[in-house]
Amino acid sequence: MKVAIITGASRGLGQALARELADRRWALVLDARGVEALRATEAELAPRTTVVAIPGSVADPHHRTELVRAAEALGGIDALINNASHLGPSPQPALLDYPLSELRHVYEVNTVAPLALIQDARDALHDDARIVNVTSDAAAEAYEGWGGYGSSKAALEQMTAILAAEHPEWRVYRVDPGDMRTQMHQEAFPGEDISDRPLPDVAVPGLVELLEGDVPSGRYQAQALKGVVPV
Repeated sequence: MKVAIITGASRGLGQALARELADRRWALVLDARGVEALRATEAELAPRTTVVAIPGSVADPHHRTELVRAAEALGGIDALINNASHLGPSPQPALLDYPLSELRHVYEVNTVAPLALIQDARDALHDDARIVNVTSDAAAEAYEGWGGYGSSKAALEQMTAILAAEHPEWRVYRVDPGDMRTQMHQEAFPGEDISDRPLPDVAVPGLVELLEGDVPSGRYQAQALKGVVPV
């Protein structure tokens, strides 16, 4: 049985991916800050596969250690999906008005924590393990009001690319999941109707292809991952 750590797994893309991997008999170590929502996801998936749910913040070093130890107890890590993210203030402020304390927290969660978790997991990662760092089109495009979140994801993308160059024994992916109807997306556009966006399930097949297929390290758009060509 393969083992995956998925952060931010109580809702949105993380939850949708956890559901699919549970159906594929992956053992799961799941994380989220919302205790009740995470426990509900654990209860839903437990009849399908082995699930260990550990509430907490990926910015907490002790929590990251708990995640790795839980995966080690299941046999080691085949996939590490850094999906948890922090949007920052809502509505999104312009950079000249961005509170620097908030900016530091956005970077701590979106950029520093994923690398820290990979560092903690290095000895538990199997050869040919898959590392997926979920990013955003805001990492590559200059959208007004997205300076904090977008730049944190741009930094994560560059770190991911370098990690792939330094560790060819792993598959290391930076993945733009595309536009989706999630709570975070709604918080980014408070008061707007985002019902035209697809549910996160639309990005799951592409992620599964990365986790189970023979896809080289690189940057991919999950919803367009059919010809498996890096973008």
